[in-house]
Amino acid sequence: MAYDGKIMRRALQKYEADRKRREERFREREEAVCAREPRLREIQRELRATMSRLITSALQRGTDPRPAIDALRDENMSLQRERAELLGKMGLPADCLEEKPNCPLCGDTGYRKGEVCRCLREYYAREQKRELSRMLDLGSQSFETFSLQWYSDLPDPDMGISPRENMEKNLESCRRFADEFGQQPQNLLLTGSPGLGKTFLSAAIARDVSDAGASVVYDTAGGVFERFEAWKFGREEQAAEDTNRVLACDLLILDDLGTEMTTAFVQSALYQILNTRLMTEKSTIVNTNLSPGEIGSRYSPQILSRLEGEYETLVFFGDDIRLLRRRGG
Repeated sequence: MAYDGKIMRRALQKYEADRKRREERFREREEAVCAREPRLREIQRELRATMSRLITSALQRGTDPRPAIDALRDENMSLQRERAELLGKMGLPADCLEEKPNCPLCGDTGYRKGEVCRCLREYYAREQKRELSRMLDLGSQSFETFSLQWYSDLPDPDMGISPRENMEKNLESCRRFADEFGQQPQNLLLTGSPGLGKTFLSAAIARDVSDAGASVVYDTAGGVFERFEAWKFGREEQAAEDTNRVLACDLLILDDLGTEMTTAFVQSALYQILNTRLMTEKSTIVNTNLSPGEIGSRYSPQILSRLEGEYETLVFFGDDIRLLRRRGG
């Protein structure tokens, strides 16, 4: 799984801040308890010194450290027993002065066996959802809240099926995309007029894929091309990281393709994005109001070839849901 450096930095900052807060709370509790029984403060100091000596003995070379380690371990156990007795007399649990990590798997380092630990992944997922929510309504846009009632069940004479039947198929394809994400590379081209649910279903996919721990980047085509242009001409240091996020994330959702001014640079950037992600087996969703034929005339044959050959095309048609809601259905 690819981690977004921008999101991971935020996750690590929150992770470290929470770890420090737990340490501060423990120190406050320790001080309050030791103020009632001064001997406990001495025991805590001796236990920390003993642990330091244990580590030093274990690292010594040229001599057998086991006798020294055994002696220090006995001393440590004796101090722990005395501490437990004193705490018991105070009506406190025997382990209330033991500083335990919040995550026993990684000891609150965030990493285990060279991989990101589960605890840090949870922070990453929350930060990623917060980032996506800046542009997508992840709070209400999900597969569970997607409604087919806005799509007519009358057959469309040009398409041969009704908008509702078509959307049932599109919904099933999007669900399958999210459910099977990560098992194999997969790509979607969502095409059709505005207000038919393309962004809604993209948000639903982003929500599920992000919850599963994958890195997701959502942006409009115009926004992405602006970052690529800033990177190419060295206008901003941040632009290099932004372009890398687009190319390296597990799932890229490129929204509103075709609303940007199509220049030679835009065509080159779009081809680079599509081709690089196909070569590195990264999944992409492209949303556009253009038909496949319009895509072919607006962009290069190479771009159309990749979209037609490597993407599952889902066509959206029917009445604009935004207008229907405004009219009260």
